[in-house]
Amino acid sequence: MKDLIEGIVAPIDRDNIDTDQIIPTEYLKSIKKFGYEDYLFDGWRYMDQGYLGVKKSDRKANNDFILNKTPYDKSKVLLARDNFGCGSSREHAVWALRDFGIEAVIASSFGDIFFNNCFKNSVLPIKLEKAEIEELFSLSKDHPIIISVNIREKAVVFEDKLSIKFNLDDNLAERIIFGLDEIDITLKDSKLIKEFEEHRKESNPWIFE
Repeated sequence: MKDLIEGIVAPIDRDNIDTDQIIPTEYLKSIKKFGYEDYLFDGWRYMDQGYLGVKKSDRKANNDFILNKTPYDKSKVLLARDNFGCGSSREHAVWALRDFGIEAVIASSFGDIFFNNCFKNSVLPIKLEKAEIEELFSLSKDHPIIISVNIREKAVVFEDKLSIKFNLDDNLAERIIFGLDEIDITLKDSKLIKEFEEHRKESNPWIFE
C-alpha cells in the first residue's frame, strides 16, 4: 500500500512532451512490461544512437540533461507543463517512467491515453493549474526540492511553504494506493462473476455442450 509519494522533483520546462520523446519507437519491439529505465527520454539523455538491449553504461550520456545530474537521477516526481504524454498511445512511455523510478508526473494537462495508462502502471498523473505549475518551477529553479504527494488527501506539499490540492477520482486514487490494474479490479468481483457463470450454465446448458 502506498498513500504517500515523497521525493526529488525533476523539472523539465517544456510543453507537448510526447510519447516518442519519452521513449522512441525503436524500443517498442519488446513485448515485456519491464526493463525500459535505460531508454527513458533517450534522445535527450544520450549523445549517441541507442538500440534495444544496449544499457546506459554503454552509452554516451548528455550531462546537461537533468535526469543525468545528481541528485535528479534519483527523482520520483517529474514536473512539466502542458499536454504531457501527447502523441501515440504507447504504454511503453509509462513503463519507462515507472522503471526509472518516477512515481508521479505533475503537469497542467496530459494526453488522454497517457493519463489513463498511468493508473494501470502505478504512476500518478497530477493536473494542476498553470499558476501552480509556475510556482513549482520557481521553487525548483535554483536547487533541488523534495515534495510530498499525499494521495488520500490529494495534496502536493513542499515544507511549510506550499500546499496545493488536486482533483482525483477516488477509484483512481485507490488504483495508485493499492497498485491495482484492471485485472485486479475485475477480480474484486470474482464471486459475482462465478455466480453469473453458474447461473448461465443452468439457464443455457447448450452453450457448454
